[in-house]
Amino acid sequence: MKKPTLLSKVVLASGFLFMFSSSSKAQYLWDAGVHIGASNYLGDMGGNELTRRDFVADMKMAETKMSAGGFARYKINRNFSGIADLNWVRIAGDDKLSSNPGRNGRNLNFRNDIAELTVQGQFNFFTVYDLGHTYRYRNSFRAFVGLGIGAAYHSPKAYYNGDYVALRPLETEGVHYTKVTGVIPASAGFYFTLNKHYRIGYTMNWRTTFSDYLDDVSTVYADPSKLSSPLAAELANRSDELNLPTAFAENFTPGNKRGDPTHKDSYLTSTVDMSYVIRGHSSLIRGGDWIYNTQRHPSKYTGPSHHPHALLIRKHRYHW
Repeated sequence: MKKPTLLSKVVLASGFLFMFSSSSKAQYLWDAGVHIGASNYLGDMGGNELTRRDFVADMKMAETKMSAGGFARYKINRNFSGIADLNWVRIAGDDKLSSNPGRNGRNLNFRNDIAELTVQGQFNFFTVYDLGHTYRYRNSFRAFVGLGIGAAYHSPKAYYNGDYVALRPLETEGVHYTKVTGVIPASAGFYFTLNKHYRIGYTMNWRTTFSDYLDDVSTVYADPSKLSSPLAAELANRSDELNLPTAFAENFTPGNKRGDPTHKDSYLTSTVDMSYVIRGHSSLIRGGDWIYNTQRHPSKYTGPSHHPHALLIRKHRYHW
């Protein structure tokens, strides 16, 4: 029997999340919407004059690209929510932008369009339930942090002779790597709920991946005679395009460092989020609606406030 892949596990998990939110919509608040914003990456390409540094220290703002996607989120309770995201993220890097002599002389570049599916748990650490103190609870504010798991499908390409060439089939380091990698997303952000049904917010989402080949660079220069084609050899080592001094060019020969396999690649998105809130009605509230309608029959009820569950009805009616 075929062993389930990481991607299939994530799809099943996200499907369970959606089924749970759908079956629970009579009790929990949930919303669906879109993300749009900017993206960047941290890997083996670009950077400043020093060797590789973690988090945002090596990011090049000139290589900031676009990202977009959709999401569905459900509220578990006051403090916790679950969210499923399906996103497209473009990342890129170019050694020409680096002030590190070794990276600049290496002269590699890439672009990667990533399709990702993730699920996260969100913890709402700060909430204002009634913005403006209107006592109508129509507008609110929440700030959150999140952590989850997911999968990303990617295919790095290099700009060469006026076109983008897929690098993975060429195996430029003599290594076969998969197009699918696991990711661990960690997020922080906030959102406003307006008129009970509309949300707008901001999210910063950092993904740590299990791959070091988002940029097609990881280990050492391979022997060009052992690569799959002349094109693979050409894109594996592009230092000769710069006419470097002979002594310096020797740093880019087979067996020498091409990348840093001790650190996996990661990428970041910074997005504006817009969504529509869908509220269900619990059986208690539906019962409450029936009870309110019976006010036409004072012989049976003297009013909703006299019903034994009236306090609960009011609590659930306004506790969204």
